[in-house]
Order: sequence, then structure tokens, then C-alpha cells
Amino acid sequence: MNAASYVIPLPPQASLPVVGESGRYPVRRIWCVGRNYLEHIREMGNDERAPPFFFAKHADMLVPDGATIPYPPLTKDLHHEVELVVAMKSGGLNIPADKALDHVYGYAVGIDLTRRDLQIASRKKERPWEIGKSFDGSAPCSAVQPASKIGHPTKGKIWLTVNGKEAQKGDLTELIWNVPEIIWQLSQQVKLAAGDIIMTGTPAGVSQLQPGDKLECGVDGVGTLKVSIGQPE
Repeated sequence: MNAASYVIPLPPQASLPVVGESGRYPVRRIWCVGRNYLEHIREMGNDERAPPFFFAKHADMLVPDGATIPYPPLTKDLHHEVELVVAMKSGGLNIPADKALDHVYGYAVGIDLTRRDLQIASRKKERPWEIGKSFDGSAPCSAVQPASKIGHPTKGKIWLTVNGKEAQKGDLTELIWNVPEIIWQLSQQVKLAAGDIIMTGTPAGVSQLQPGDKLECGVDGVGTLKVSIGQPE
């Protein structure tokens, strides 16, 4: 079907640039892993024995490198969470862990912006987390590095600074679930497909953001990402 087949204009296709390529990576869905670094679990006061779990953001919540993100509505406690991002080139149901990397196109650096006060309020009322995690501009993401060029990173520093001061620092070796295990577990819940990206969890050091803050983050061997927090719209 072409654009003329629809009664309203087609929404734009969410996508990310690819390092060294003129074509872009189309994004279908954004999946996020909760509680996948031990020190972050401890700093949030959660049960260390509970397994990580998954939640989603909408693809149009992606923000490109260099953007200024308006401070979101309804919150007074916006937090940053730097993450390794996995970009899928294929998928399926029940993907075995030992076959999972065959489905990975590449990797990027992302930030899971979180309205922490709303997230905590929802958790206390046993309501879904969506209001705290899924909002406009909540998924900044760098360009994708093809795995064909960088391989599949299993170690390396993951970090984030706010206004030049280190806030988060960890290593990919500290992931409780590694990338193949994440894909294996998630594919038991949903049928993964090309264009799905997975944010794999954040290390300790999350903190509150204010309008005017400048964020820079990165994963060794993958790339860096810079965004700023602007005034509310």
C-alpha cells in the first residue's frame, strides 16, 4: 500500500544512522531490560535475587545524537540510565542463546530517560511502569555500529557524565544477563524481528537531571552519545 491508501499521513519511520553506511537502520520496537547490573539493583533498593524483566518504549521516542530534549511534563525527578543497545537484523520465537548473536546486526549507546517519581508511584500502586519510562524523547540513541565491523562486545567500560562530571561507570562484564541470554529470554515472551532494539540495563550512578544539563556517555568499542536537557515545552 502507498501513502495515498491511508486516510491520514503515514507517520515517519523511526530510524538510526549506521556508522560507515549511507543507509539507516529502521527501528520497529524498543525493548528494555530492568535490573541487569547488581550495583544498580542495590542503589534502587530492589531484591538482588529477582531476575531482570522487560518493558517497552515506542519507536518514535528515539532521540538522535546531539539533540536537545525538552524536560518532560509531570515529573520533578528525571533520571539518566546509560545502556548498551542491541540492534536485531532478524528474530523469531524461542531463540536459543547459542544462536542469538546470529540475529544481531550491531550495537549502539543509549540512555533510558526515566521519570523516577512517576515510576516509583506506579510501582507502589502496583500499576504499569509506562508513565515513568515511556514518554516523548525518552530514548536517546547513538548511531549503530555493525557487528561485522566491531564484533560482539562482552567487556569494556560503560559510562555517563553530566556537565563533565562522571555519574555512571561500569563494565559490560558486570551484566547479570549477557546479550545472548537477554535475546533468549525476551524471545520466549514475544516474536523478535529485524528492526527491534534492546536496551540491556544500566550500571549504578543514576541521578537527577535539570534543564540545561549536558550528558555525554559511551561504551568502549561501540561509540558515544551526547544530548542536552532543555526547558519544558
